[in-house]
Amino acid sequence: MAEKKLTDGQRAYEAKRAARAGMSLEKWLAGKEKRERAEAEAATKAARSATEEVQPKKTGFFSRLMEKVTKPL
Repeated sequence: MAEKKLTDGQRAYEAKRAARAGMSLEKWLAGKEKRERAEAEAATKAARSATEEVQPKKTGFFSRLMEKVTKPL
């Protein structure tokens, strides 16, 4: 949030939330930015692990045996 400019209304809202939490506005915004960054990192990590190719499971012994037996000579 440091690079984003807050409007007066947004700044007042965040100041109320910071006061309710017992923090200064700067400390509140820094913590909020840190949480947002961690959530974004977790989301990209989850997306990356979901897109990784999963190796196909090796077929069983009898499946491979039957495949060899049924192949034409």
